[in-house]
Amino acid sequence: MIRVIVLGAGAGGGFPQWNSNSDACRRARSGDPFARPATQASIAVSGDGENWFVINAAPDIREQINRQPQLFPNQGLRSTPIAGIVLTNGDVDAVAGLLHLRERTAFTLWAHSRIFSVLDRNPIFKVLAPDLVTREVLEVNRQRPLFGPDGKDSGLRLTPFVAPGKVALYMESGGSDDNFGTTEGDTLGLEITQQGAPGRLLYIANCAAVDDDLRRRCEGADLLFFDGTLWRDDEMVSRGEGIKTGQRMGHISMDGPQGSIAELATLKIGQRVFIHINNTNPVLLADSPERAAVEQAGWRVAEDGMELTLP
Repeated sequence: MIRVIVLGAGAGGGFPQWNSNSDACRRARSGDPFARPATQASIAVSGDGENWFVINAAPDIREQINRQPQLFPNQGLRSTPIAGIVLTNGDVDAVAGLLHLRERTAFTLWAHSRIFSVLDRNPIFKVLAPDLVTREVLEVNRQRPLFGPDGKDSGLRLTPFVAPGKVALYMESGGSDDNFGTTEGDTLGLEITQQGAPGRLLYIANCAAVDDDLRRRCEGADLLFFDGTLWRDDEMVSRGEGIKTGQRMGHISMDGPQGSIAELATLKIGQRVFIHINNTNPVLLADSPERAAVEQAGWRVAEDGMELTLP
């Protein structure tokens, strides 16, 4: 059985975002039960309930670990049940949390070579001692057994694949809005299975479009975590809270004829969960008509601390 904990449901900046004075963020700060706060997107996955693999190291990872007893140290004075960290991209909200894990405890770091090259160009990431934090390079469409620093097979199998997206903001090459400098490995989706079990988990928290390859990948998934950044492509612009559309940021919207709800509606998928939800997205509010529409369409909205299982 694969166990999953949602460590963080929010997009970059979380909810409430530190500099946002929107009505939704004010509701979250006030303790409104219909506006639950969210840290930045990450999940933890385990096949045995003892060894955990964290997907993306959010800037909030210290807080996320300290809120989940399953991730508390439990062996001697210094330890962690976190066997590894898997990176799906080089965005700040996917890698900044690595700096919180610098206190010389062993784990395995998994990423595409493109992302490792990003870390290598930033000397601050050398705080992760290479004699303890081993690196494993992910190759697109190649299945790998997940293991921790002791090399013991966890029973979980990981297959990374290309998700339509774009390069991290700080790596954009400039020029026109259509030239992001995107290269294979900048945005990965993950398929996670357990040896000898039928369940199939997909994690696609950054996605700009649903193409035929992605549609085929999602068909038959038992649990799908999918990019829920925006409700509408122009929501940040129309609300006066940003200058970029979702497409410019590399994110498909939920609503509309080309939105993810419509694009994935005909596929056979078990549990559908939106994650990586921006503070401007009204689905964060449990009493909003947009939340009702999402649930009517068969989707759930991720919440920090949510736990799910696969057979």
